Amino acid sequence: MEVIYWVLLATLLDGLVAFAGAFGLALKPKTLKKLLMFLVAFSAGALIGGAFFHLIAESLEGLPVDFAFLLVIAGFCLFFIMERFLYWHHCHEGKCKVHPFTYLILVGDGVHNFIDGLVIAASFLVSIPFGIVTTFLIIAHEIPQELGDFGILVYGGMEKKKALLYNFVSQLTCVVGGLAGVFLAMSFDPMPLLPFAAGGFIYIAMSDLVPELHKEKDNQKAVKHFALFLVGLAFMLAIKWVAGA
Repeated sequence: MEVIYWVLLATLLDGLVAFAGAFGLALKPKTLKKLLMFLVAFSAGALIGGAFFHLIAESLEGLPVDFAFLLVIAGFCLFFIMERFLYWHHCHEGKCKVHPFTYLILVGDGVHNFIDGLVIAASFLVSIPFGIVTTFLIIAHEIPQELGDFGILVYGGMEKKKALLYNFVSQLTCVVGGLAGVFLAMSFDPMPLLPFAAGGFIYIAMSDLVPELHKEKDNQKAVKHFALFLVGLAFMLAIKWVAGA
């Protein structure tokens, strides 16, 4: 089917967005260090906004309210357990070169990208033009998020090149989601994945990223970080308005 090629092309393009983090490779270490906290603040807001404005809001249109929020809690709890497991294996001596939340951000982003692939597939099944518009909207949303994710991975202790590669691998789950959406469109319901992923995003933002922002002792810088947090929220809300327009 022609739609398969469109979905494959669209999801591969979305996968390449992961290399937006290459922008960080071009920066001097001191400059990148200054930007990291701003990227963390923006990403925290984007994760919260994505969870509530997109994933949860969308899931409530197709799932019972109690069931949807039960899945949000389930996602939150699973990420809690996963971080505890990673912490035990990587930081049990009190020193952690690479913090556990870096792996969690990759897992959470992988689930999110898989869902993006399903959305892209569904949009192309409606029509080719609608699929193209949806793809551009998703890519527009992904570019700043990938920059933020790259910053989080580096802030968590990963080498920049490794962070870029891992981010790309995580982004490629969009291709898997797109192909799954095409071949299983008639029998596979992706709706329960939305609140589940939202729970994971909420956990990462509130348990790992926001506490990092609280470590800033300079009130002026803290206000700037909070402003970037609000920008992340506003950006996700704006994307929702544009997509709904």
